[in-house]
Amino acid sequence: MSLDFDVVVIGAGFGGMYMLHRLRLKGFKVQVFETGKGVGGTWYWNRYPGARCDVESVQYSYQFSPELQQEWEWTERYATQPEILRYANHVADRFDLRRDIKFETRVTKATFDEGAHAWTVETDKGDRVTARFVVTALGCLSSPNTPRIPGLADFKGPTYHTGNWPHEGVDFTGKTVGVIGTGSSAIQSIPMIARQASHVTVFQRTANYTVPAHNKPLDPDHVREVKANYPAMRKRAKATPPGIDFKINMASAMATPEAERQREFQERWDYGGLGFMASFSDLLLNDESNKTAAEFVHAKIREVVKDPELADRLSPRNVIGCKRLCVDTGYWATFNQPHVALVDVSDQPIERITAEGLRANGKDYTFDCLVLATGFDAMTGALLRIDIRGRDGRSLEEKWTEGPKTYLGLTMAGFPNLFTITGPGSPSVLTNMLPSIEQHVEWIADCIEYVRSRGATLIEASRDAEEAWVGHVGEAAGATLRSSCSSWYIGANIPGKPRVFMPYIGGFPAYIERCEAVVKNGYEGFSLSF
Repeated sequence: MSLDFDVVVIGAGFGGMYMLHRLRLKGFKVQVFETGKGVGGTWYWNRYPGARCDVESVQYSYQFSPELQQEWEWTERYATQPEILRYANHVADRFDLRRDIKFETRVTKATFDEGAHAWTVETDKGDRVTARFVVTALGCLSSPNTPRIPGLADFKGPTYHTGNWPHEGVDFTGKTVGVIGTGSSAIQSIPMIARQASHVTVFQRTANYTVPAHNKPLDPDHVREVKANYPAMRKRAKATPPGIDFKINMASAMATPEAERQREFQERWDYGGLGFMASFSDLLLNDESNKTAAEFVHAKIREVVKDPELADRLSPRNVIGCKRLCVDTGYWATFNQPHVALVDVSDQPIERITAEGLRANGKDYTFDCLVLATGFDAMTGALLRIDIRGRDGRSLEEKWTEGPKTYLGLTMAGFPNLFTITGPGSPSVLTNMLPSIEQHVEWIADCIEYVRSRGATLIEASRDAEEAWVGHVGEAAGATLRSSCSSWYIGANIPGKPRVFMPYIGGFPAYIERCEAVVKNGYEGFSLSF
């Protein structure tokens, strides 16, 4: 059978772009399909006000090219969406990637041909192409979750979702705005919306923990120092569980004297960012230790928010870190403004959307514009939007009825020659995504090259290896406090979605070690066919 391509890659975000580049270097013929009009993935679609990365920009970047690291200039400690998108476009131009990317084309179906050991990929533009391998680079947070609230179509004003924001932007000047949600995108956007709007009403189901970004322009001397020592910084980062270069205090919070513990928390708070959770080694292992961090944050909320009752409503009740820790700029202070109101809908869900606003707790609220900051169908949503069929015509949706099952988050039994970049069962969203993406891309590219070098046409994970890995992922999650609350990590934000802790919590170094061992042992857990 004559194939159109060696590999089809789905998605042209940071995963898809690097996958294309890496496979090209190995001499493979590749076609990328991308739904958007341009590259960037998450950063192409997420254009809501205040959208910003929560990993410092000098680390949220590719490291496969030393020349790229040296030539690109970040301007802020935490890069904004427009700057990250400029970076993505720079990479696409620098490595001439666009000639193998078909934009504004959504993959609708991928079917495995058992006789040909190949995949047929179909798109909404009528494409029907064949390839030996398929690599999905769809992103973990790329399928917006539109809440199933009665009457959503009845609202007469404009409705915006933070995950699919109008590219021309939105001017809220003089408008009254209702915001549903208080997750990461809400925490970033609400202060920005409040700068323009005449009134903002925020509907909160669950209060979230957030730490200050302390964002600022990058000091040129600091940038020079980073660039001079990039290899050492990257090496240190790979040795930490989140793949980020920050110091992890190995002491126990409970074993540390109160004054010293508070000093450590304060130093982390003053520095800002996700490193706050590295204040002590047992914050996600010991409930009492976790409470010390939570109480510290609660005290900070009370310091900022002037109304004690409002401060109490903004204070999360769950374990700190069991949900995604947010990084903000002036979030809590925004609620001190007289034109910003918080409505608690934790006890009773929003009853319905109305033509003029919504009804909650038996009361009607009116506004001109509605913002859905309701997150994503994380990790599996984008994959399941495609009709992917493996052996015997079995769909991926059927395979994942009880939750996602993968081997290493990279591939699945029953779906030969199909790879997932940062799929469920990999560290992905619990790490700095760029290093995780690079590690996956390089592993996949080497695996495909291995198949070719052996004269084989098919590689497939065994069910035993898959089941063992799924069990290990579950055990690792169960040993920490991260699985103790309803979060999108377990799919709790999607009605009917199986409750399974999806990312691998064992840490980036342990995961890399396991992936390397699989290769060293002759692709242990996989079988080849010829």
